[in-house]
Amino acid sequence: METVAELQDTASLTLKFEFNPKVGIDNPALCLTEDLDPSDTGKLESPRFCLLSKDESGSFGFHLQHHLARTQPVVSKVDPGSSAQRQGLREGDLILGVNLNLLEQENFAVVVRHIRASGPRVLLMVVAQHVYDVARERQGDKAPLYPTLGPGVRPRLCHVVKDEGGFGFSVTSGYGGSFWLVLSSGGAAERAGVPAGARLLEVNGASVEKLTQRKVNKKLSQSGQQVTLLVAATEVEEQCRRLGVPLAAPLAVGWTLPGRPRCLNLEKGPQGFGFLLKEEKGPDGTFGQFLREVDPGQPAEKAGMRDGDRLVAVAGDSVEGLSHKETVSRIRAQGPRVELTVVDPEADRFFNTARLSPLLFMEPAEPPAAQDGASQDQTEALPSADAPTSRAPVPGSTRLCILHPGPGGGYGFWLSCVTSWPRLYISQVIPGGAADQAGLRQGDVVLEVNGCAIDDENEMDILNLLLEADPPLSLKLAAAMPGQDSREFQKEDNEWTYSSELVQK
Repeated sequence: METVAELQDTASLTLKFEFNPKVGIDNPALCLTEDLDPSDTGKLESPRFCLLSKDESGSFGFHLQHHLARTQPVVSKVDPGSSAQRQGLREGDLILGVNLNLLEQENFAVVVRHIRASGPRVLLMVVAQHVYDVARERQGDKAPLYPTLGPGVRPRLCHVVKDEGGFGFSVTSGYGGSFWLVLSSGGAAERAGVPAGARLLEVNGASVEKLTQRKVNKKLSQSGQQVTLLVAATEVEEQCRRLGVPLAAPLAVGWTLPGRPRCLNLEKGPQGFGFLLKEEKGPDGTFGQFLREVDPGQPAEKAGMRDGDRLVAVAGDSVEGLSHKETVSRIRAQGPRVELTVVDPEADRFFNTARLSPLLFMEPAEPPAAQDGASQDQTEALPSADAPTSRAPVPGSTRLCILHPGPGGGYGFWLSCVTSWPRLYISQVIPGGAADQAGLRQGDVVLEVNGCAIDDENEMDILNLLLEADPPLSLKLAAAMPGQDSREFQKEDNEWTYSSELVQK
C-alpha cells in the first residue's frame, strides 16, 4: 500500500502533456538519443566540453571508473546539484581530454593525475560511449578524432597594473551581453599583452558573461591597483568557435603574470635537504604545505627555495588535497634526489584570485649550467653573440633520446619552427607520453634525426623523415641557450613556417 501511495503522489506532481493539433507534437520527452541513426555521425562526432568548478568540499562532483575493455576512464556517477551535473556531465561519458591535453590513448592514472593538477577549475572534453564507438569505427584506430588548439589559438591571462593613466582600457558592450576592450595606446593594458579589440571573458577569475556593464565597471573599480583579465583576440574567438572549443580559463596562456611556479631539483646533502615542511592555511583559507626554515648553504637554498614558498607538486604530481603525512611520504619516496614545484606568496595569491592551478603555467626548465671541466674545443665551437650566422647557436653539450611510440602509435610531442628563429625545436611535450618518458623538454633544439644532421636546406626533408620514419625514433637534442626561450619567439613572430604535431604517426 505504501508503494501505491508513493506512486500516486508522484503521479500527481507530473505535468500532463496535452496534444494541440494546430501546433503539433513538441514534447522533449520524445527526443531520445536512441532514436538517432548511428550511421548519421555528423552530430555524433562533436565532443562536449564541461567546465567544472570545485565545491566547498573540494570536489568536482563526479566519479570515474576504469573499464578493462576501454582505455578511457568512464564517468560512473554524477552527484546531484554538483558542478558536474550543472555543466552537463553524464554517467557513461568517456573523458578524452583534460584542459589542453588530449588523453584518448592514456591510461586511467594519467587522466586522474591531470584532473588533480587542474586546481579549482578543470575543462573536460567528453563524449558518450556509443558516440565515440561510432566515430572511432568510421575514422579508424589511429586517425585523430577531434581538432586541437594551435599555439596561438588560446585566450590570454593578462595581469594589468594601474599606472598614472589607469588600467589603459575602457569596456564597451555589444550583442548577447558580450564585452570588448578599447585600449589606450601605450597604456598599461597594452603593455600587459591585452590584444586590441579583445573580448573580455573574466575579471579576477569571475566570468562577466551574465553581468551588466555597470557591474563589470564596478568589479574593475574594486580591483585596486591591479587586475587580472581573461581575454580573447578576435581571431582566437573565431577559430575557437569554428573548432567548437570554449574560451575557458584552463586553456589560457599566461602573458604577463606576477609570478609562475618554479621547479627545484634538490640532492640530499650530509645534513639533509635543509628545509622544513609545515602545514598552514593559504591565501584561500585552505590548508597547504609550506616550506620553512630554509638553511643557508644547504641543498634547498642552492636550488632556489625561499622561506614561505608553497609546495604544489612532487616529481610533477600535484599534492593538492593531500595531507601533510601523505606529502612527506611522497617526498621521501623520491630518495636522495627530489623534484619539487613551488610558488612564492605573490604568485600563490595571484593564482588563488584567478582560480587556476599554478601547474597550468609552468616555466620551462632552465638549461643546465656549463661544467667547469668542459673542453676548450666545445667552448670555442660556439658562435659568438656578434658573429653573423643564419642559425641560432646551441650549447656545446648534447644528448641522444630514443623514442618508442606510445599505445596510440604517437610519440607525444610537437615540433615547430618560426621564421625569426630558424631552428626546429620541441614546442610542447605531453606529460606522461613517450617523449616525456624519453627525456624531451619544451624548448629543446633538434640537431639530428635518425643520424641525419639538420641544416638550413633540409628542414622540410627532416620533417618528412620524422613523419614517415619507422620506430624507434632517434633524436639528438640540445637545450635552448639562455635568452632563446621558444615561447618568446612565438610571442614576437606569429608567422609560423610550419608546425608538425607528432602525437600520431
